[in-house]
Amino acid sequence: MRALAYCEGSRVRLISRKGEDVTAAYPELRALATAVGRRDALLDGEVVAMGDSGWPDFEVLQNRMHVRDVSLAQRLVAEYPVTYLAFDLLHLDGRPLLGLPYTQRRELLEALTLNGPSWQTPPSFIGEPGADVQKVSLQHGLEGVVAKRLDSRYEPGKRPGTWCKVKNIRRQEAVIGGWRPGKGNRSGQIGSLLVGVHVDGGLAYAGHVGTGFTDRVLRQLTAQLAPLQRATSPFAAPLPADHARDAVWAEPVLVAEVRFTGWTRAGRMRAPSYQGLRSDKDPADVIREP
Repeated sequence: MRALAYCEGSRVRLISRKGEDVTAAYPELRALATAVGRRDALLDGEVVAMGDSGWPDFEVLQNRMHVRDVSLAQRLVAEYPVTYLAFDLLHLDGRPLLGLPYTQRRELLEALTLNGPSWQTPPSFIGEPGADVQKVSLQHGLEGVVAKRLDSRYEPGKRPGTWCKVKNIRRQEAVIGGWRPGKGNRSGQIGSLLVGVHVDGGLAYAGHVGTGFTDRVLRQLTAQLAPLQRATSPFAAPLPADHARDAVWAEPVLVAEVRFTGWTRAGRMRAPSYQGLRSDKDPADVIREP
């Protein structure tokens, strides 16, 4: 979770991307002010929770992200500890650093030597082939890498062309087992597809796909799925209540190609996007790909 850390003497304030004060949610980060030497500093970074693999795991962080009760947050520290990864320094001792090139901001950040139980400055890889860095990120199930121009200045609230996020995108064939009706400008059409993959002889729910459609594709899918309606779910296990509440079930005979960023612990695709139908695939052969 992206967060600005305002270190002011002995105090720390954590402000989310939406401008919400989330300090109470992460009591283990209060000592960050001491770690920077009680100097006035404004850090940009992310709050992460490490999974069993020792790498950031967004699902683990879900246990902490929405907690606002101080006593509950304190109890969760032992079970789901978080770490603040500081990747940029915006102000230091009253001096704004936004106009400095990234290399200078990075030098000042590293000089703070943030390496504690709940905070660190992650390494940067200057001069390394980007493809090699991305390959390592993929091996560890990370979302991708961020590439920055070394001479770039920091521009708050903007996404200039001086940096880019390179995501690790995966592809998966998925059987369409139903859909959720569209609303608003999609009224009368498909809102999202309910898809699955075969696991142990049954169709396991793999999530709902609601992006990647053109108007023409939506019309085609609506026409193709209409005659496939059935009264019961083709999935081996019940779907989450909020997904099944308005679901229209379909015979599982169509196979979609889906792009996504990774698998959740529940076996669902994260950030899936529809790419098209695979008429060359037998639904019975669709399994979860590694």
